Amino acid sequence: MTSSLSRDLIFLILQFLDEEKFKETVHKLEQESGLFFNAKYFEELVLGGNWDEVEKYLSGFTKVDDNRYSMKLFFEIRKQKYLEALDKLDRTKAVDILMKDLKVFASFNEDLFKEITQLLTLDNFRENDQLSNYRDTKSARAIMLVELKKLIESNPLFRDKLQYPSIKNSRLRMLINQSLNWQHSLCGNPGQNPDIRTLFYDHSCRNANHVYPQLAANNHLIASVPKSEGFLPIVANGAFQPAPVQTPLTAWISNPTTAAHPAVTGGGLNFISPNPGIAAMPKCPGDSDVSRPRFSGALDRVMLTGNNSGQNHHDLAFNITEELPRTVACTLNQGSSPTSMDFHPIQQTLLLVGTGIGDISLWDVSSREKLASKSFQVWDIGASSMVLKASIVKDPSVSVKRVVWSPDASLFGVAYSKHMVQLYSYYGGHDIRHHIEIDAHVGSVNDLAFCNPNKQSVITCGDDKTIKVWEVATGAKLNTFEGHEAPVHSICPHSRENVHFVFSTSLDGKIKAWLHGMMRARVDYDAPGQSCSTMAYSTDGKRLFSCGTSQDGESHMVEWNENEGTIKRTYHGFQKHSLGVVQFDTTKNRFLAVGDDYSIKFWDMDNPSLLTTIDAEGGLPTSPRIRFNKGGNLLAVSTNDNRIKILATVDGLCLMRTFEGHSLVASRLGIASGALIKNGDAGNFEGVKPRVLEEAHPPKTWKLTEISDPSKLHSLRLSAHVKTDKIARLVYTNSGTAILALALNAIHLLWKWPRNDLNSSGKATTKASPQLVQPASGILMTNDLVDARPEVAVPCFALSKNDSYIMSASGGKISLFNTQTFKTMTAFMPPPPAATYLAFHPQDNNIVAVGMDDSTVHIYNVRVDEVKSKLKGHSKRITGLAFSNVLNTLVSSGADSQVIVWSTDRWERKKNCVLQVPAGRTPATMSDTQVQFHQDQVHLLVAHDTQLVIYETTKLESLKQWTIGEFSAPISHATFSCDSQLIYASFLDGTLRVFSASNLQVRCQINPSAYLPSDVSSTVYPLAIAAHPQEPNQFAIGLTDGSVQVFEPLESDSKWGVPPPAENGASGSMLSTTAPPVAALDQPQNME
Repeated sequence: MTSSLSRDLIFLILQFLDEEKFKETVHKLEQESGLFFNAKYFEELVLGGNWDEVEKYLSGFTKVDDNRYSMKLFFEIRKQKYLEALDKLDRTKAVDILMKDLKVFASFNEDLFKEITQLLTLDNFRENDQLSNYRDTKSARAIMLVELKKLIESNPLFRDKLQYPSIKNSRLRMLINQSLNWQHSLCGNPGQNPDIRTLFYDHSCRNANHVYPQLAANNHLIASVPKSEGFLPIVANGAFQPAPVQTPLTAWISNPTTAAHPAVTGGGLNFISPNPGIAAMPKCPGDSDVSRPRFSGALDRVMLTGNNSGQNHHDLAFNITEELPRTVACTLNQGSSPTSMDFHPIQQTLLLVGTGIGDISLWDVSSREKLASKSFQVWDIGASSMVLKASIVKDPSVSVKRVVWSPDASLFGVAYSKHMVQLYSYYGGHDIRHHIEIDAHVGSVNDLAFCNPNKQSVITCGDDKTIKVWEVATGAKLNTFEGHEAPVHSICPHSRENVHFVFSTSLDGKIKAWLHGMMRARVDYDAPGQSCSTMAYSTDGKRLFSCGTSQDGESHMVEWNENEGTIKRTYHGFQKHSLGVVQFDTTKNRFLAVGDDYSIKFWDMDNPSLLTTIDAEGGLPTSPRIRFNKGGNLLAVSTNDNRIKILATVDGLCLMRTFEGHSLVASRLGIASGALIKNGDAGNFEGVKPRVLEEAHPPKTWKLTEISDPSKLHSLRLSAHVKTDKIARLVYTNSGTAILALALNAIHLLWKWPRNDLNSSGKATTKASPQLVQPASGILMTNDLVDARPEVAVPCFALSKNDSYIMSASGGKISLFNTQTFKTMTAFMPPPPAATYLAFHPQDNNIVAVGMDDSTVHIYNVRVDEVKSKLKGHSKRITGLAFSNVLNTLVSSGADSQVIVWSTDRWERKKNCVLQVPAGRTPATMSDTQVQFHQDQVHLLVAHDTQLVIYETTKLESLKQWTIGEFSAPISHATFSCDSQLIYASFLDGTLRVFSASNLQVRCQINPSAYLPSDVSSTVYPLAIAAHPQEPNQFAIGLTDGSVQVFEPLESDSKWGVPPPAENGASGSMLSTTAPPVAALDQPQNME
């Protein structure tokens, strides 16, 4: 399969050949590469009756027997050729066409072939009733062409091959010129007018006698060459005139070098024309925070092959502004003006705030509680410089310029307006301790950021016009970058292909880029309007933006084309005159947000026009500070009255409700354990009390709730009118209105609850019966079974977030179904190997992780039909996959009882562990191990047939474990409830157990007698279990008799049993419990 870059290169060659008028070569390359089907050229061939060329061109894209569309395509062409021969009364040619071209279709439709043959017996084939309307050759070809176009558009083999990509004119020439400019910039003694006459060798300015290149005699400094507005075209024998360009933004990243080269001066390919009349811009009070990339949430749609990612497929209703946080969820009374904010990268409802009077605060926005606060104070005044001491004596007022969390949230940094950077260690809850203090710059420290080039480091910039890199562990200075001529306003570190670099911006509108280990700036540009700007990458690190305000109050926000060093897109919609530097942030790889004109303005990254404006119910300053959390579902906004408003999406509101009790759960899982001790200052923030949450007090004498009587719970049995096998996979739709099941015989069943008087919400419930969905066509969603091995096939499926598509497999090809029509939209990846588990990427529904029965995981791009990566590490088939959009990880589990954590950035293995089978149990040869993330996206549930385990994913440490008893039946499946407070587990003896997720203790047990008739065979038991996506106390099971059962507690109970008491010390240590056999449970509360 053609790689992505090779594919792009072929398109560039096609463009070049077309521009050079090599028409026949263009079409030959189209046919041989099979990448682009030129419909216009094909039309010319058909209308011209050039049938041999028509088939030859088609052969590059499809063959007769590829599919029914291809067969019909070739048949129509050959039939037309046959009829034209008959019309010319050329019987010999007609017979030749019949026997050589049309006979191949006889095996598919013998009657049709006989009818075509009989045309030879007629004096005029128009005597045949079906051909009576045939007029002449020209009109017949035109009519046939319409049919051919429909067949081509419907044929999946032509998907993504009918649209030529959007490419700038002479793109290949431009890339070659960029390469030559780059080569020339590396010359030790660059000449002014090098006469480059070949591309066969790398360019180098050598002596005049060297053949390649031969330099012009009258060389001058490149700086003296008049500035070019772009790259010059390559001509046959003309001298190459190197444009006096600065290195494009990414050219120096791809080929880093530590060798010093003479700088190419003369202004370079500036982003805008320089304006020397503008003086250095004075520093603005409370200048902008540097925006950092954010993890995006998954878009509620599936991008299908051949569709533009920006489109809404199949006319599905989708309003992109619904993804923006618009609702004011709460208001925090900070007490002083916020100058910088940053959300915790993992616990996404924790907000760190710095203010204009030097205070820092930590808020839990879900409970509106200030967990900790601290005023500015030099920790070790004796170790401080005399300049700092003098500055504080002269003016003791200090403001916070920047607060930022480290990527792993173990630290956060604070940059102050006077010299200092302070780093704190964070241990969860209110436990914050001094880590290290750095006297970093003379004057204000305007920005700081964490990075990791070789060891964990922090980068700072300041009024002393420098950028400095410090070792986090010791505070030792590692690098100093000098070159700005004005105070450095902001920094934006980034890495690409293991090359670490940092952009910096200064008050005079300059943008520079620095490589770690090199003291000289590798890029030097002017910001748009010479504005005081900040820079930020999109979450995926592929798109670069900047936003800022000029001295005249003109605000600019642009996207850069890094490859060419130019502005790709300029965004419009700012007020005429901004007071201060506007703040901006990015989220979800899709949106840009700016605080401007007493509101928050939003743009779609792909559209320069303003998308929408939100005033957050008023009270905002002219340029409010803003900050997204990583999921993009919460947005913090500063107000005029020293408050902070938290705006939320629907998902954000759910997140806040969930995390109201998160600190308690986190402490039990070991997230915020106060037992952790590090070296350093152990003094907590003054005057801060530990957060206390409301919790239902368990009874003094606790008993397990055991249900054996059907009257002690609500249950509803769903059955199908079609013959089904065991229910192997089960899931609720994301809307909560339906249940989808996959049986072992490859048939999907979809039950949907109608909205009526008994069920006004239309949600799944036990109080109303659903309907088995069957389209009018009567077709069933049935997986491909060709080449499948039923005895070893493992059914699997994944449902898109908008519930419109199902990706599914049962040992054969992976099928993509439309849930509205039940039609198979496409099928791909035929076995072997066969798919055994499927998971959509949370940030891009075009990317699917496919677990295989050969122990590999394939990262597959549906839209381009290409396997991007193959992950190897397991020794047996894949049985589970789970993505974390917070940690940027994929976790896989296998029948080898192994769990592996993979990075989704580079698809590299980070951690792995093997589950230990309890003593006394013989390890199964092939044992399913399932994985699922807690709602916090950090903690992981691993379900094995012998145990349940909660892991902390980054370290893959076991925090809680529950193992089955020696005589207990194995676990068949387990899942978190929608709020992650409960775990539902099914067992092979029919028992169902409900666990508290905080300590993995059983709080309720449902025995088979409570939901199965007494005459049912013991071979009926649950294989799959699913939790309702909105109702935490509703779950469903799929049974071996082909039915599905839905469960809810009685209204009088409202929940499953009573939470077990927390054991002493449980919050700080791993709790291991063992399940006794059912008959030996300690004094269960009998509800018969």
